[in-house]
Amino acid sequence: MTRFEADTSRERRKLFADAVEAHRNRGSAFLTIEAERNPDLDGEGPGPWIQFSERTFNMDVTDEELDRLKDLLSEFPEFRIDQLESPDEAEGTNVRITARSDANRLAGFADRVFQAVYSREEDYRAWVTAI
Repeated sequence: MTRFEADTSRERRKLFADAVEAHRNRGSAFLTIEAERNPDLDGEGPGPWIQFSERTFNMDVTDEELDRLKDLLSEFPEFRIDQLESPDEAEGTNVRITARSDANRLAGFADRVFQAVYSREEDYRAWVTAI
């Protein structure tokens, strides 16, 4: 493991919260978190990713993942879908979620997205790939 990857819930949430704090302190454009690719779930494509910028999460989802995301948001009432975009040439939907909260709550949401929306196991590995 490196400082920028983790594979337990506790380590991932700490990593994600630290990344949010670093993003805010640096005033960077965004931060990106990627989950390990799972060939059974991702086919030939890359693993899922989430970006966070200021107060907005950004992610791409399939129709089924979008339904699971909407269900997950019931656990995070302070977060709301702000924009859905489904270009004709894309398979899926780009979702922007307004999320005004502290770094720990944002980290918990990101971890839950990978598990509940993208169907990752409890011990999935994630990386912060950009801050």
